[in-house]
Amino acid sequence: MNVLDRLDTTLRVVGGARLEGSVEVQGAKNAALPIMAAALLARGKVTLRRVPRITDVSVMWSLLEALGARLSTQDRNTITIDAANVSKARAPYTLVRKLAASFDLCGPLLGRFGRAEVPLPGGCVLGTRATDMHEAAFRALDADVAVAHGYLIASARNGRLHGGEIEFRMPSVGATKNAMLAAVTAEGDTVIHNAAMEPEVVDLANFLVAMGAKIAGAGGDTIRVTGVSELHGVEYEIIPDRIACGTLLLAGAITRGDVTVKKTRPDDVLALQLALGECGVKVTSGEDWIRVQAETVKGGTDVVTAPHPGFPTDLQPQMLSFLCTAPGVSVVEESIFNARFSYVNELVRMGADVRVAMDNNTALVKGVPSLSGAPVEAPDIRAGAGLVLAGLAAAGETEIIGLEYIDRGYERLEETLSALGGQVQRASGIVPFSEPTGTFETSVYPSV
Repeated sequence: MNVLDRLDTTLRVVGGARLEGSVEVQGAKNAALPIMAAALLARGKVTLRRVPRITDVSVMWSLLEALGARLSTQDRNTITIDAANVSKARAPYTLVRKLAASFDLCGPLLGRFGRAEVPLPGGCVLGTRATDMHEAAFRALDADVAVAHGYLIASARNGRLHGGEIEFRMPSVGATKNAMLAAVTAEGDTVIHNAAMEPEVVDLANFLVAMGAKIAGAGGDTIRVTGVSELHGVEYEIIPDRIACGTLLLAGAITRGDVTVKKTRPDDVLALQLALGECGVKVTSGEDWIRVQAETVKGGTDVVTAPHPGFPTDLQPQMLSFLCTAPGVSVVEESIFNARFSYVNELVRMGADVRVAMDNNTALVKGVPSLSGAPVEAPDIRAGAGLVLAGLAAAGETEIIGLEYIDRGYERLEETLSALGGQVQRASGIVPFSEPTGTFETSVYPSV
């Protein structure tokens, strides 16, 4: 059975339990995917540890195999990629349409072959995903770029890219990643201005440096890249997933629980910690852990999503669900995507008091004493997680349709929440991944 086509698979959440305990967070989805794509640039084998067992990784796996790479599993969260036999520069639409991060293949293919043909991005529908900044970056590196028949087609003018000055009109995680991926093997120096500063961008840069790339400034708004002739294989561990971490912290907060997330990086979710503190939630942290104690929530707060280090857009739905249960009035403004409140009607079905402004970018949230379980549908990964959190806080049972979205970003979320005392289970009883045996077809990363 195709795990991405299980449209009838649902998640059942029985609310009312106070979450307590500690859990370890998964590896970062948004770091693992571009790093897997970057393995195409290596002349040797790449072994990646802490790769999350999610369906988005499965799609990237299949994309790399379709291009000619060989992949294998070492254990539950460790994979090896051998790109020695990759010979294709054209990514198949049938797989790309399922994954926005598949566009991360543009930079590595262009850098390796001097040509890339990648379908325009798929994945969750979150408003417009413009590719103009990616195109401008490739042109700055001396590539011809065109969009035809649903594909972005880029080719180096003289067979190899050349360094250049790239100036983004606004920070873009995707464009910054593709610019770095293309520039690392370009001839000469590249400077990326107004670069995205997200931790996943830094992790990609660190991975490339570990393979022999010359990159400075990642984590700031200016990144400098000096091209090298080739990159070598490496073993590398993916950073913790800050969005999964934040989701678990908010699960603790919305159930008025006491939850500790371990093996994480507190500095990556400072904006969330501050927002929770403003609501009266006690937040403490150490070197690699964060604890929320939410016996009492004093009130709501105002949140504006922004590029890192601001409040992450991928935690907006989960935060809004929590604010639905916080006393008083809160305002949530979405500044990254122009269609990210599509899930609000589902919360209203559960008794939430939320009104979205005509511009569809601002939501007014009035806290209610309680939510009630209801059948709801998840429109995307993070909205799905937000609905799960609402279900944890609601009276009665919530049935969430669209579990395939949640599986794209969270590694067995129902098991993690159940370990903390939540009552969450798959209605179909189907586990999305079989146990690893060392081959792709029956490994932890299922066929798509």
